[in-house]
Amino acid sequence: MNMSTKTIKISIDDLIDKFKKYNDNEEDIALIRRAYDYAEKKHFGQKRISGDDYILHPLNVALILTEISADAPCMAAALLHDTIEDSDATKEEIEELFGSEVALLVDGVTKINKLNFNTETEASAANQRKILVGLSEDPRVIIIKLADRLHNMRTISVLSVEKQKKKAKETLEILTPVAHRLGIYKIKSELEDLSLRYLKPEAYFDIVEKLNQKKTERDEAVSKMIDEVSELLNEHNIPHEIKGRSKSIYSIYNKMAKGKRFDDIYDILALRVFVDTEQDCYLALGLIHSKYKPVPKRFKDYIAMPKTNLYQSLHTTVFGIDGNLFEIQIRTYEMDKIAEYGIASHWSYKEHKDGAKSAKDAMEQKLQIFRNIIELNEDANTPEEFITSVKKDILTSDVIYVYTPKGDVIELPAQSTPVDFAYKVHSEVGDHVVGAIVNDNIVPLDYKLVTGDIIKVNTNKASKPSKDWLNFVVTSGAKNKIKSYYSKLEKDENIEKGTDLLEKELRKENLSINEFLSNKNIDIILNELKLKDIDDLYVNIASGKNTPNSVIKIIINNNTEKKEKDIAAKINETTYYKDNSNNNDVLVEGIDEIKTSLSSCCKPIPGDNIIGYITRGSGITVHRSNCHNITDTDERLINVKWNIQKDKKYPSDILVYTNTYDNLLDIITKASSNNMIIDSISTINKSEYKVYRMTVLVENKERLEKFMNDLLNLSFVQKVEREVK
Repeated sequence: MNMSTKTIKISIDDLIDKFKKYNDNEEDIALIRRAYDYAEKKHFGQKRISGDDYILHPLNVALILTEISADAPCMAAALLHDTIEDSDATKEEIEELFGSEVALLVDGVTKINKLNFNTETEASAANQRKILVGLSEDPRVIIIKLADRLHNMRTISVLSVEKQKKKAKETLEILTPVAHRLGIYKIKSELEDLSLRYLKPEAYFDIVEKLNQKKTERDEAVSKMIDEVSELLNEHNIPHEIKGRSKSIYSIYNKMAKGKRFDDIYDILALRVFVDTEQDCYLALGLIHSKYKPVPKRFKDYIAMPKTNLYQSLHTTVFGIDGNLFEIQIRTYEMDKIAEYGIASHWSYKEHKDGAKSAKDAMEQKLQIFRNIIELNEDANTPEEFITSVKKDILTSDVIYVYTPKGDVIELPAQSTPVDFAYKVHSEVGDHVVGAIVNDNIVPLDYKLVTGDIIKVNTNKASKPSKDWLNFVVTSGAKNKIKSYYSKLEKDENIEKGTDLLEKELRKENLSINEFLSNKNIDIILNELKLKDIDDLYVNIASGKNTPNSVIKIIINNNTEKKEKDIAAKINETTYYKDNSNNNDVLVEGIDEIKTSLSSCCKPIPGDNIIGYITRGSGITVHRSNCHNITDTDERLINVKWNIQKDKKYPSDILVYTNTYDNLLDIITKASSNNMIIDSISTINKSEYKVYRMTVLVENKERLEKFMNDLLNLSFVQKVEREVK
C-alpha cells in the first residue's frame, strides 16, 4: 500500500478489474455492481470537504480491500458502509436487497462509527475493547473500518489543523493498536506514518529529509546486497525472492524518541528474503551468516516462537556491503502473507450454496476468536468483564474457550466437562484425573464448562478411567481414549494368557524359549500368519485362532538346509557391473565387481567398522558393524572394507541434544567454522531435551567426531550422538 495524500479517481469498472485479479465469479461481480449502483444513488449530490463526489470515498475504501483479496460481501459492504449513516438507507432495506451477510457488515461498521473515541480519558481502553467485541460478529467489520480510516487519513489535509491532530491521535491510539493485534501490518504501518505526519509534522518531515539525503547511496547499497545474497542462494539451489525493505518513518521516529541518533539506527538498510519452505529459511540464514558477519544479540527466531498474532520470520543483522549494517528478515511466502495481512490472510469468505463456510473461512474465524480472547484477557480487570466482552458471539457458537491455570486457551465443544478438558490437555492427564477446580470452586467431573472458565484438574497416578465417564463426556477424543483404555486392558489379559500357553508348549517340546522367540523367528511367524506384531500372535493363541503347536511347526518346517539354499540363491542373484573398473566406495572380500550401497539406517562413513549384508537382487548393503538392524542375520553377512574415493563427502545423521531451541545460530556457526556442509536441519522432541536432527556431508569419521566434540563445547549442548534409524 503506497502512502497517498489524495483520493484516487477510480470508477466502478476500475474496481472490478482489480477484484477480477483474484475472483472472476460473475455472481460476486454482480453483487459489487449492485452495491455500487445503490451507494451512488444514496450519495448522489453529496460532496466531500475536498469537493470530490462522495462516492469516490467508498470506492477508494473498497480499492484498499482488494489489496488483501477481500471477498464480494466485504467489498459490497465497503461500498455501502456510509449509506445508513449519511442517507435514508436502512439495515432492513440493505438486507432485502443484498442479503443478511452484507447488512450485518454495514450495520457493524455503522455502530463502530458511532463510538466516541475520547482518547483523553479511560474510555480509550474501553473503546478498543468494544471494537474487538465487534469482531465476534464478523472480523470483516473492523477490517472495513480500518480501510475507511486509512482513506480518510490519506485525504485529511483538507481539514483544519486542529481536526487533523484529533483524527491522527485517535488513529494512533485506538485503531493502529487494533490493526497490530490483528497482525495487519500493511495497514498499521501506513496509518502510523500518516498519523505522525499530522501530529508531529516537524519530526516527520525532518526524518523524510534525512532519508532523502542518502537515498541514492542507500538504494545502491541495497541493490548490491540483494545481488550478492541472491547469488549466494542460487549457488546452493534455494529458490527465493529478495526485496529491499523500507523502514517506516514512524518506527524511526520511535527509536529517535528513545534517545537514538538518526545515524545510529542501524536497521534502516533492510532486506526481506522469501523462500518456499521453513527449512529453506534456516538454510538461507546459515549461508548468509557464513558470508556476512552477524551482529551479536540481533538474531530472533520468530518461526520457532511465533508472536501472539502468529507472525513468523527469522530476523538477523549483519555487516554487509561496504560495512553497512543490514537487517535481514527471512520467511516463507505464506509467512509473509500472515505478516502483512494478519487475520485477513486467512479469509476465503465465500459461502457455499448450502450455507456452509469454506475451510479457510472456518480457520479464519477460529483465529479471530483466539486472538480476541487473548487480548481481552490481558486488558480485562475482572473475569466478569472479560466474559461480558466476548459472550455475545461465544454463546451462539458450537464451541467454548476455557483456560488452563497458566492462561493457555483450550477450545472445546459446547457442553464439555472437566474430563473432556483433561483429555484435550494430554491423554495421560485424562486417564488419571480425579477431580476439578473451576474458577476456584470444586466441581464434579460431569460439570458443564462455559467460556471463560479457568480449570485446574487434579490427578492421581493410581487412578484409572471410569466407564461411567462415557455417559457425560462429549469430545470424540475423550470417548476414544476411555474406550481404548478398556480395550487395551482386555488385550493385555489375552497377551498374558497367550504367552503362557506358548511357553508351556515350548517347554513340553524341550525347545529354548529365547531361541524360538528370536527376532528372525518372530518375523517368519508373523509373515506366515499375516499378523502385525507378536502381541497379535498371543491374542490369537489365547482366543484359540492359532494353537501353540501350529505356531511351533512354522519354525520347524523352515529347516537349516532350506535357509542355506535361499542364502546361496541370493548371492547368485546379486547384480554385477560389466566394466572392469571398481568405483564402489566399498570392496567385498573374495568377490570382484559386485554392486554395493551404503545403508540409509546407520549411514556408515570412512573410518567406521563396517559389514556387508546380502540383499536379494540388490547386491551388498553396507552397514556399520554395530548397527542394530543386522544383529540377527549372521548367515547373510559378508566381510567388506573401504575403497575410499578421493574428495568424496558422505551423509551422516547426528542428534544434538540441547536445553533450548534458541541457539540454532551457534550450531550453524560451529558447522561453518568446521567447513561442515549442513544438508538438512529439523527439530524433534525427546523427553526433557530439545533435539536438532542434522544431516551433514563429511569426508570421514575423524572429521565428524571433531565437529561433534566442538558442538559439545557449547554450553547449551547436553550430548551429541550419531543416529541409527
